[in-house]
Amino acid sequence: MSIFVHIAQSALGGIAALLTPSAGVFAAALAVVLFTMAVRLLISPLSWLQARSARRGAALAPDLAALREKHRGDPATLATETLALQRARGVSPYAALLPALAQAPFFMLMYHVVQPGAGAPTGVLAGQLFGVPLTAHLLSGLPVFAVLLALTVLLAWWSSRRVRRSMAPDAPLRRVLAGVPYLSVAAVAWLPLAAGLYLVTSTAWTAAEQLILRR
Repeated sequence: MSIFVHIAQSALGGIAALLTPSAGVFAAALAVVLFTMAVRLLISPLSWLQARSARRGAALAPDLAALREKHRGDPATLATETLALQRARGVSPYAALLPALAQAPFFMLMYHVVQPGAGAPTGVLAGQLFGVPLTAHLLSGLPVFAVLLALTVLLAWWSSRRVRRSMAPDAPLRRVLAGVPYLSVAAVAWLPLAAGLYLVTSTAWTAAEQLILRR
C-alpha cells in the first residue's frame, strides 16, 4: 500500500504544481478534484455496463409483473423465476454495484494519502480550501464541511430517488440500493477534507453519468 500511496501523492503533487500559477491556494484542492475525475474516467466502462443493465431491466417490467402475478403466493419460486429471467435477458441485479466496487480501492488509497504523518504536512497535504487544511476533520472546518455535506445530501437524495423510480416496488434490493447513497453523507462528515472532496466529486460524476447514460 505504501508504494501506491507514494505514487498517488506524487501524482497529486504534480497536478497541484501545474495548477499553482493559475489556481494559487486552491491548487491542492483542485488537484484532488482532477485526480478524482481521472479515476472516474478510468472506470467509466463499468458505468456504461451498469446503465445497459438498467435499460434491459426496465424492458423486463411487463414480464416481471406477470411473474409476480403468477407466483404471488410463492415468494421462493418468484425469486427463482425472476433471477432466471434476468440471467436469460442479460440483466444483473448487482450491476448497479460495479462502479462503487471499482472505486473502493481508489477511495481507500485517497484515505491513506491524506493521513497526516509525523511533522508538518507537506505537498498536497499542506494545501487548504478557504483556510481549512485538507487534512482537517468536521469540527476543524465547519463552514466548508457544511457546504460539502449540503451537496452530499442533495446528491444522495437525487440518486436515491432515481434508484427507487428505476426499480419495481417489490424488487428485493430496492430498499438497500435506495439507501446506499446516504452512506456518503456519514462518510463526508467523518473523513478528512481531502477525502470528502474526493467523495463529493465522485458522487457528482455519478449523477452526471446517470443523466447522460440513461437517457
